[in-house]
Amino acid sequence: MVYRYRTHGTCSQMIDIDLADDGIVSDVRFEGGCDGNLRGMRELVKGRNAQELISMLEGIPCASKPTSCPDQLARALKAILEKEKAEKA
Repeated sequence: MVYRYRTHGTCSQMIDIDLADDGIVSDVRFEGGCDGNLRGMRELVKGRNAQELISMLEGIPCASKPTSCPDQLARALKAILEKEKAEKA
């Protein structure tokens, strides 16, 4: 399923996340931001478990900002997993 997440505090404005039922990220697309870095990150996260990515990326800052595109991806994945868990309960 594809989820859309509006970022906060970063140059990118939106993240589209294709997350399979088994928690594996199939694809990630960022709107805005540093094209080369985000294309690289896109390739690195494909095929990885969402929970693993949250652990790796959560809390990474960008320069003097308290967040970054990787951190925003972690926040998005966390929100998606929490929503899915709540819906199943």
